[in-house]
Amino acid sequence: MTTASQTVQAGKPAQTGMQARTGPRINLLEIAKHLLLLLLAFTWIFPLYWMVSSAMKDDPQVYTVPPVWIPNPVHWNNFIDGWNRYNFNTAAFNSIFRYSLPVTLFTVLSSFIVAYGFAKLRWRGQSFFFGLCIATMMLPWQVTMVPLFITFKQLGWINTYLPLVIPSLFGHPYFIFLLRQFFRSIPEELSEAARIEGASEWSILWRIIMPLSKPALAVVVLFRFLWSWNDYLGPLIYLNQEHLYPLALGIFRLRQMALSMGNTAMAYPHTMAVSTIVA
Repeated sequence: MTTASQTVQAGKPAQTGMQARTGPRINLLEIAKHLLLLLLAFTWIFPLYWMVSSAMKDDPQVYTVPPVWIPNPVHWNNFIDGWNRYNFNTAAFNSIFRYSLPVTLFTVLSSFIVAYGFAKLRWRGQSFFFGLCIATMMLPWQVTMVPLFITFKQLGWINTYLPLVIPSLFGHPYFIFLLRQFFRSIPEELSEAARIEGASEWSILWRIIMPLSKPALAVVVLFRFLWSWNDYLGPLIYLNQEHLYPLALGIFRLRQMALSMGNTAMAYPHTMAVSTIVA
């Protein structure tokens, strides 16, 4: 009588009975993480979906209970009608060329120069003034809103874009801090070598520092443009004439016009349509 012997192949560990029965383990923690991320993604995506779907509904579907999730039929003409009900061509011009682009350009240039002075130059009181610059970030804009309005009113700048554009000539503390930290990561040997070759500080700034700082500058441009593009409170305070309104105030004015005529249903899809275009 022979005895059967179990042989284990080389390089393959023998499976225990527990592993053979259970198979691959299910990581409940990973499943919980993914479910949480999906829930967070839904909370961000749902308002955007609701805005787009509402922009394509007709008037009766807007306030239907239960809500209509998929418009049927789709009213593409809401985008054209909503845009034409108010002078949004002028509002778009104001938002782009009179507000967002100038503010972005001036903020980038001024913050770039100031950050270079804090990061690469050595002068008396540097740490104090940098700390003072950073301290201004702790002051919300609402705190300085009234004093700034009084100042700009005395200067005669109300109903102009000067109160919105001129402050950008003095930089922004957040972007100054961001660029300064990036400049400090650039090796000082590059600037020293340029100085030995006779380059001035302006040459070092524009020919060495700026080409190496394109990623940080792109972040500054993106953030500043979006902030001014979405700004509502600033233009609301300083601009009282409709031909000066940017897009944010234009959308608000469109809804006001519809509500003043008692047509709340008309206001909703057209407001959502224009908001979709602007977003």
